[in-house]
Amino acid sequence: MAASHFTYLDGLIDGKDNQALVAGLAIAGVLTLFGLLSKRKLVTNQQIDALVVPSGNVSAFGIADFVVECFLHFQDSILGRENRRYFPFMATLFFFLLFSNLLGLIPGTPAITASVSITVGFALASFAHFNYHGVREHGVWGYVKHFLGPVWWLAFLIFPLEIFSTLLRILTLNLRLYWNITADHIVLGALTDVLKIGAVPVYILGTFVSVIQAFVFTVLSMVYVLLATQHGDDSHGETDGHGKLESRNDLDGPDGASLVTSSHSAVGHVDKH
Repeated sequence: MAASHFTYLDGLIDGKDNQALVAGLAIAGVLTLFGLLSKRKLVTNQQIDALVVPSGNVSAFGIADFVVECFLHFQDSILGRENRRYFPFMATLFFFLLFSNLLGLIPGTPAITASVSITVGFALASFAHFNYHGVREHGVWGYVKHFLGPVWWLAFLIFPLEIFSTLLRILTLNLRLYWNITADHIVLGALTDVLKIGAVPVYILGTFVSVIQAFVFTVLSMVYVLLATQHGDDSHGETDGHGKLESRNDLDGPDGASLVTSSHSAVGHVDKH
């Protein structure tokens, strides 16, 4: 159920969840259209060569190129350059959540990620994604062995705990995003009613929360993919210079959400933001 507040769609679409769905589709459409228009600039080798060195003029394409490149380098610090095949999914996840969160800060617009139906959908997509790649990397039986633990005679205890912990990620990914965004909107609404124009600093804080929540959700999705695809000889020891996690036990939050330091950046204990 979406957070209840006035939107300009109240007279057109019944139900906050339906409004969030329509707004989400609109965000997806705009991002897709922007991507297609940007792709037209990269059709020929001449166009690509011309864009290798950015021009001195600020453009939407140039800003998008810079932001996407920064995101790509950040993903490399966690998953490694050899795992760039995950970039389309992770980038889609991050930018859709980011713009959905930011849209909800505009008075009168639906709060997309304050709708459980939306946040559950994203949690399920992330869950399906890392499990799919885990099976693809190891095969069905090889992936199942990930849940049995290192000691065979304790497998009957570890296996159900690992399965429960993995399934719990759907709930925690959903609730973290939903409640943080919902709480943000409740605080913004209350302070705006009291402070009026003086609530501008609160909206700056709301923008920060929007970015952080998109960031946290995406980083956890990256970590889950890394855990699902790592091989047995990667389960212990030092990181490999690309920021890979040392073991499944490196996740120690309520849903296994504490991250370890990569070779270029550190991400830790994010589930409280």
